[in-house]
Amino acid sequence: MKDFRKKQQRPKKSSLVYGRAAVLQALEQGEGLDRIYLDQQLNDAVVGEIRRLAAAKAVPVNYVPAVKLAHFNVGTHEGVIAQKSRIVYQDLQDLISFTIENGEVPLFLILDGITDVRNIGGIARTAWCCGVQAIIIPDKGVGALNEDAILTSAGALEKIPVCRVSSLMKAVDELHLNGITVFASAMEASQPVAKADLSVPAAIIMGSEEKGIYPALLKICDARISIPMQNNFESLNVSVATGIILYEAMKQRMP
Repeated sequence: MKDFRKKQQRPKKSSLVYGRAAVLQALEQGEGLDRIYLDQQLNDAVVGEIRRLAAAKAVPVNYVPAVKLAHFNVGTHEGVIAQKSRIVYQDLQDLISFTIENGEVPLFLILDGITDVRNIGGIARTAWCCGVQAIIIPDKGVGALNEDAILTSAGALEKIPVCRVSSLMKAVDELHLNGITVFASAMEASQPVAKADLSVPAAIIMGSEEKGIYPALLKICDARISIPMQNNFESLNVSVATGIILYEAMKQRMP
């Protein structure tokens, strides 16, 4: 039987910018780009400028074989294709400052290694409903916040602020500097989520179902929390697990 869950749709041409001059212009004009795909064989002055501007504007660059670019079916792309973003990414420190100055207790969500865009969409929907002020994602190793993710989120991804950072390790350091406690969701943790104090300024890290949270990232967290289960099972779906934890955080914060 065909597994429809793994089917990936080709991005609409209207969501793409292709050709060296067009992508370079999009970067120079500050157009929102989700990521750039570069033919891994290219190495010239124009491509170097695209890479430089992409790094300066925190736009991820994927170096791919030519056959991957052909999959987009956009004709003459000159080895460079960029995907437009419907998400306006925010600066982490700006969001922390805004949240605190607005009189709110920070509740942030960090996604580590979650690649399924439908899970990301479902997580964003729950996060918005539970009062999360920001979602933090790495620039690599996470599913694209594309039309499928936005559709699955019922538009929540266009409402909740998203921070895209070059390093989750550095993001956690920045959260710590601002007095925010970082909790990691881990199956082996001895502390049940209901026993953790999630009413404090907090950030919660959710890892992928397959690999969990990156070990070095897990090591610098302040506390680890788990979800008790009546029957032993390998793991919960990450979107479901996120919903359980965020609901507990919301419940603790309600008057």
